[in-house]
Amino acid sequence: MSKYFVLLAAAIALLFSCRKRLDAFLFNQSVLTFYSLDAYSGEKCLDLGGLYTVPDSMIHRVSWAIQEEGKEVTVHGIYVGNLAEIATDTVLLFCHGNKDHMDFYWPRQKLFSHLGSLGRFGVLMFDYPGYGMSENKPTEANMYASTEGALAWLKNHGLSEDRLVMYGFSLGSAPVCEVAGNSDQFSLRPHKIVLEAPFASAEILIQDGGLLSMPGSFLVDLKIDNATEIKKVTVPLLWIHGESDAFLTMAHHGQLVYDHKPEPKQHLLVPGGEHETTPYVLGYAEYLSRLLAFIAG
Repeated sequence: MSKYFVLLAAAIALLFSCRKRLDAFLFNQSVLTFYSLDAYSGEKCLDLGGLYTVPDSMIHRVSWAIQEEGKEVTVHGIYVGNLAEIATDTVLLFCHGNKDHMDFYWPRQKLFSHLGSLGRFGVLMFDYPGYGMSENKPTEANMYASTEGALAWLKNHGLSEDRLVMYGFSLGSAPVCEVAGNSDQFSLRPHKIVLEAPFASAEILIQDGGLLSMPGSFLVDLKIDNATEIKKVTVPLLWIHGESDAFLTMAHHGQLVYDHKPEPKQHLLVPGGEHETTPYVLGYAEYLSRLLAFIAG
């Protein structure tokens, strides 16, 4: 075999290796057989230090089915609040990041449940397919489909658009931008949206990492482009970003999304905040106060 064929084969192997690695990087899921919530002993996104507890009576494990390639896939979620009051409550739909599952993000859901006061707002979180107990492998398409399933579930329980707020953290910024920018394709349109540490696009994420100087489309199938999608979003936005976020840098990602968003919009930039630590660095009480001011304002 000539040296050129050897080099070509090595280049192709590297290309596919990088592609698989980047897909795993963007969808860093972890499978569970059950949810432990407060009893979970693994890594968590925040340490609340015993604060912001939620009684068992307010915690509801829910699920809905989505269709994928003719197969029914079950998506699992957790609703904190009173199910009977969804028809009158304002509800925060939390779309979590690319890491792990709802046990990892449970401290954030508990924190959100104390906006204003415990139970003032309902909070729904769910796992994308391939995360936690949600079935199948993760893809961009089924991430959006599972988000539509959450919206349909809320609508079936009486939620109206004027009482829906969508909150996207990191990877979760993609389904929020997709829904807010293409509301005619989904069951509900959010009244307001919050994006914390959003990324601009899959392309910029790859190029920002400096892995290979070639188009990101060569390396990953994702077509996510929040910086373009946000141009179609007309509802109010609150952008939150830690200024020390080294994973999704504020300058290359969040700022680009924010700059492309038409008014109305506002931002909350946190000096010293890293990718996961912004609520802690700002202070939980102040974080909730600023979030409440936006939602209730």
